[in-house]
Amino acid sequence: MSHKLNITVMLGGPSAEREVSLRTGAAVAAALRSLGHTVHELDPQSPEWILPAKTDAVFLALHGTYGEDGTVQKQLDALGVPYTGCDAEASRIAFDKVLTKQSCLEACVPTAKFAVINAASAALPTGLQLPLVVKPARQGSSVGLQFVERAEEWVAAIAESLKFDTEVLVEEKIVGRETTVGILGGKVLPVVEVRPKAGTYDYANKYTAGATEYFCPADFDAATTKRIQEAALGAFKAIGGRDYSRVDVMVRADGSPVVLEVNTLPGMTETSLLPKAAAAAGMNYAELCQHMIDLALVRK
Repeated sequence: MSHKLNITVMLGGPSAEREVSLRTGAAVAAALRSLGHTVHELDPQSPEWILPAKTDAVFLALHGTYGEDGTVQKQLDALGVPYTGCDAEASRIAFDKVLTKQSCLEACVPTAKFAVINAASAALPTGLQLPLVVKPARQGSSVGLQFVERAEEWVAAIAESLKFDTEVLVEEKIVGRETTVGILGGKVLPVVEVRPKAGTYDYANKYTAGATEYFCPADFDAATTKRIQEAALGAFKAIGGRDYSRVDVMVRADGSPVVLEVNTLPGMTETSLLPKAAAAAGMNYAELCQHMIDLALVRK
């Protein structure tokens, strides 16, 4: 499908992750233009946006609420225009960390023990072992993420996380190596290991150049690699994913994988993790963007 298309890249948007989305969108637009496509950039800051006439496909470069939670997907479905990535329902499930966990449990995909909290007065859940990770159910990119190492930190962590959502996911902190697995066209890409030079892979380490090291393909034996990839693909299928996603997986010392979450619209700057994984599989950045468009056009 190498003929020239009219592609609209949707970027920016109203979420807390607007800045990262603008970077993703600019990189995608440049790559698609380099392939000879006509590219429009559309920043949907209000719900009243208008799609440029004769748009063949929409490349979604939005992150966070609105772009990643199924809202924009519903609008595009109503317009009958093919768009990249997961459909509205899979996006809604994946964006809600609680629904994702429940989907993984039902599909027997390994995930950390958890509880759901919706009140600042809630007591420390009895069935969970410290340390705990606390995060808003519906926010992307480590927004509102808290760690509870000691019981006395519980109240403040819950209060902070509840600023971002009415529902908070509390899960046991998995100690191990942090990995992420790209899925493209229903196939798993090489595993990427994420190693922050200090602390955890939080918002600052994620978006500060040089703060984190990445290894791809990650240095696991073949059996462990296969287990990690199977867990990631299982989670992707459990939420009803299509085309592509990036699944974050912790790997315990014994090699057992534990799925953290599914990102249905992962970062797509040149240095983002999905492009890194695609590169390790022999696909350059522009080819990756084209492939994502091709997957969407199959639905036209």
